[in-house]
This record gives sequence, structure tokens and C-alpha cells, in this order.
Amino acid sequence: MSEELKSKTPPESVLRMAAEIVSAYVSHNALPSAQIPELIQTVFKSLSEMETPEAEQVEEAPKPAVPVRKSVTPDYIICLEDGKKLKMLKRHLRTTYNMTPEEYRAKWGLAPDYPMVAPSHAAQRSAFAKQIGLGRKREGESTRRGGRRAKA
Repeated sequence: MSEELKSKTPPESVLRMAAEIVSAYVSHNALPSAQIPELIQTVFKSLSEMETPEAEQVEEAPKPAVPVRKSVTPDYIICLEDGKKLKMLKRHLRTTYNMTPEEYRAKWGLAPDYPMVAPSHAAQRSAFAKQIGLGRKREGESTRRGGRRAKA
């Protein structure tokens, strides 16, 4: 931001700067004459907004698509960014918003243990893993794996 805009600039100066910007833009780009007033207003508004100090500009906190309490249901998790109902949230966040679960939790002020998978889906996957024997030692396998054999 230039020093010229940081101080309180009279509206006439801002209008003059906007006119210069629009003039330079129009000289290098084809634009119907009916759109020029709209372009001037847009540039003027942008310059005027740049003039206000950062302390005066109030950034709105992001508003979730649904209340946080209602975002976790037994069958799905609702994304706070866009309101989509998903069984697994992690991939959606990465592909759509390029966010990690940690960034998502930080943005929305969620607890570190906020789930990224719907509870029923997690239970179903857990039951399937137990059914096929994951997490148990194989039958007949010694507790010692690899390494050298003991001398007799």
C-alpha cells in the first residue's frame, strides 16, 4: 500500500487516481463505453477501501455451513466449509480446499479429537479389520521375528 493512500486522501484525489487507472486500463483493453462508469466506480471503491486503516477494517469470522454441534451424525460428517455430507472428510478437504485436518480444526476452532470419519463408518471399518484378523498375531508364528537364530 502506498504512503499516498495510507494518509487520509481527499475524495477528489482518490477519484483522480481512479480515473488514471481506468484510463490506462481502457487504453490497453477493449471495453464497451457503457461499462466504463461501472469500472470507475469499482476502482474508486477499491481505492477508498485501501485508504481505511487495517485496525478499522473488521474481518468477519468464517461462518460454518452448519452449526458445529450438528456437523457430526452417526452416518456422516457435514463439512463446515460447504455443507457436504461425507463419510470421510480428510480427502474432501485436501482435494477441494487443499487443507489438512489440523488446518481445518484450527480454522473452525475444533477440538484436536474432532472426527474426520463418520462414527458408523469407523465402527464398520473396525469390525471388518477385526474380522479379517488385523491387530492379532498369526497362529504358529514365533514372537521373535527376523534376526539370527540362537545357537544350540
